[in-house]
Amino acid sequence: MWGLVPLFWPLLKPSGAVEILAHRMVWSLAVVAVALLALRRWGWIRELLRQPRKLGLITVAAAVITVNWGLYIWSVNTGHVVEASLGYFINPLVTIAMGVILLKERLRPVQWAAVGIGFAAVVVLAIGYGRPPWISLTLAFSFATYGLVKKTVNLGGLESLAAETAVQFLPALAYLIWLGSQGTATFGASGTGHAALLAATGLVTAVPLICFGAAAIRVPLSTLGLLQYLAPVFQFLLGVVYFHEAMPAERWAGFSLVWLALTLLTWDALRTARRNRAEALRLAAAAAGGAVVPEPALPQQTESPRV
Repeated sequence: MWGLVPLFWPLLKPSGAVEILAHRMVWSLAVVAVALLALRRWGWIRELLRQPRKLGLITVAAAVITVNWGLYIWSVNTGHVVEASLGYFINPLVTIAMGVILLKERLRPVQWAAVGIGFAAVVVLAIGYGRPPWISLTLAFSFATYGLVKKTVNLGGLESLAAETAVQFLPALAYLIWLGSQGTATFGASGTGHAALLAATGLVTAVPLICFGAAAIRVPLSTLGLLQYLAPVFQFLLGVVYFHEAMPAERWAGFSLVWLALTLLTWDALRTARRNRAEALRLAAAAAGGAVVPEPALPQQTESPRV
C-alpha cells in the first residue's frame, strides 16, 4: 500500500499539496478515533496528558511528519516520484548516521562501508541533478528524525498516530476553514467523488499503519526490515515505468550505489541475526546441561545501532 500510494495523490488534483495535507491530518484523526473507539483503547490518553515531556515529543513528531507528508505529496504531484523514492531508500543509512552522531553508537565495519557508499551516492546524484537531491534528503532526514522521536516516546502505532494527528488537527482545520472563507477550497467544489477522495486520505494514512502494527508483532524483525524496502522499490518503478520520469546514466549510477549500500546493510543484519540465534542456542544448551560451554572465537564486533 505504501509503495502504490503515488497513484493516489494525483487523483486529488486540482487540490494543492497544502490543502491535501490539511485534509490528510483532519481525516486521519477521524479514522484513528473510530479505530480506538472500536478497540476501546482510551486509557493511554489520561496517562499521556500527565507527562509534559512526552507531549512535547509528540508535538515534535507531529511537526516533523507534517514536513514529510507535505513534501511527499508535493513531490508526487509535481513529477518527482523517483527522487522521493530515493529518500526512503537512503532513510536506513540516515538512521544509522543519526545513531552514531546523536546516540554515540558504534558501527560494525560493514555498516561504516554502507554509510560511506551512501554518502558517495548522494555526491554522484548531486552532480547528476546539478544540485543536492534536497527532496530525497529532506524526506530521509525528516522520517529518520520521526523514527527517533517515536522510539523515545514509546507509544503504540495507532495511539501515536492519534496523538500526532490530534496536535495537527486544529491548525489543519483552521487552514481548511480559511480556504473556504476565501472561496478557494476544492472540497465539494470539484464534485462528490473528489470530496470522497479527499476524505479517503484518512484511510490511506491509517490503514497501512494499522497493518504494519499488526505485522510487527507477528513477523520476525529481520523479515519486516526487508519487506520495508518494497515501498521505495514500487515507488521507484512507478516513477520510471508509469510516470515516465527521466533516468540519465548518472542517476542510475547514484541509485546503484544506494542499492549496493542497502545490500551490504541487509547482508550484515542477517549475518548478525544468525550469530545471535546461534549464541542464544548455545547458552540455552549450556543452561539445560548445567555445563559451561566456552564461547566460540568470533571476530570482534562493535555494537549494533539501536535507532
